[in-house]
Amino acid sequence: MSASAVYILDVKGKVLICRNYRGDIDMSVIDKFMPLQMEKEDEMSASPIIQHNNVTFIYIKHNSLYFVATSKKNANIAMVFSFLHKLVQVFVEYFKELEEESIRDNFVLIYELLDEVMDFGFPQTTDSKILQEYITQEGHKLDIAPRPPPAVTNAVSWRSEKIKYRKNEVFLDVIESVNLLVSANGNVLRSEIVGAIKMRVYLSGMPELRLGLNDKVLFESTGRGKSKSVELEDVKFHQCVRLSRFENDRTISFIPPDGEFELMSYRLNTHVKPLIWVESVIERHAHSRVEYMIKAKSQFKRRSTANNVEIIIPVPADADSPKFKTTVGSCKYAPDMNAVIWTIKSFPGGKEYLMRAHFGLPSVVAEDSEGRPPIHVKFEIPYFTVSGIQVRYLKIIEKSGYQALPWVRYITQNGDYQLRTQ
Repeated sequence: MSASAVYILDVKGKVLICRNYRGDIDMSVIDKFMPLQMEKEDEMSASPIIQHNNVTFIYIKHNSLYFVATSKKNANIAMVFSFLHKLVQVFVEYFKELEEESIRDNFVLIYELLDEVMDFGFPQTTDSKILQEYITQEGHKLDIAPRPPPAVTNAVSWRSEKIKYRKNEVFLDVIESVNLLVSANGNVLRSEIVGAIKMRVYLSGMPELRLGLNDKVLFESTGRGKSKSVELEDVKFHQCVRLSRFENDRTISFIPPDGEFELMSYRLNTHVKPLIWVESVIERHAHSRVEYMIKAKSQFKRRSTANNVEIIIPVPADADSPKFKTTVGSCKYAPDMNAVIWTIKSFPGGKEYLMRAHFGLPSVVAEDSEGRPPIHVKFEIPYFTVSGIQVRYLKIIEKSGYQALPWVRYITQNGDYQLRTQ
């Protein structure tokens, strides 16, 4: 990979803090970055990679801060981006809010972290839990020199040894987000499921966990092709998963980090039946009023219930004096969003609800704004997955042989869920 230096710049491109790792690039080269970046933006050709003479600038933006890495070599760009995002994540976990102020207030700590996360341009320990064990915000007493935890030099760099819990438990959440785009005449234009398996691990010692899913490739290779299985695409694992084992026999085997982490994420590019279908009839009477009739229908099984459903219906910017009538839930006008928010706390499967809204329009017509924004829907359905993914087993193996309790729950929620209006 080899990045030569890492800089953190403010919104104007002034260097707040920087660290030279290889010494093969003049550090003042960063002065060229902001003019080049603005020039690219003016030409409408903005890119996260900018090349100038023999130096490459690789940057990401977070809360009006620029994180820039420079390189002279043919570096692994994807790895540099991954490192910069990880650096932001470490800073957020240390300072909660990452902005110019928090950088200025924590110079010493940031220099210490920059020393640890990279060495000679190569990433080292980027796990914030491990870093927090020996880089703290309190000053160290000189009589006991701080020693890096053994985890830094271990094969298992993401977990410390000698962790003890009175009650050994594992919580596993399968969370699926549904991305959906429906055209004005009711055709599904785009649908996909983005899933993540998140874990909270409270286990003593160095346990090994094995997770079994109803994975299609595994079922077909073991002659269970007819069983209900799921074809996972774009699977991305946490660093603790043994990839060679997964490639050989599709077993997800790992020594987990302590506490909360995302074990894996996946995607399914399948045709998803819209879980909450929204039909809209909009009658516009020029210069006087606009009337909406919105029908929402839940298209999942009766035994499931969607919670905290929000249907966000866009209205004209110059609409006034709202009146609502609804069979269930409550409505409110949000002028800052130019929308009506229809909230339904509990929406059981197979139900249909109606909402009517009436707005006054001014007698002077504003210029028609371009396009009509779609209706957005927010929801959460517990104990339910759209893809049909199932955790078949979660085995916990530890040499002391203690009994641990695994808890599994499933949640489906909205991702980018939009329905266009007529």
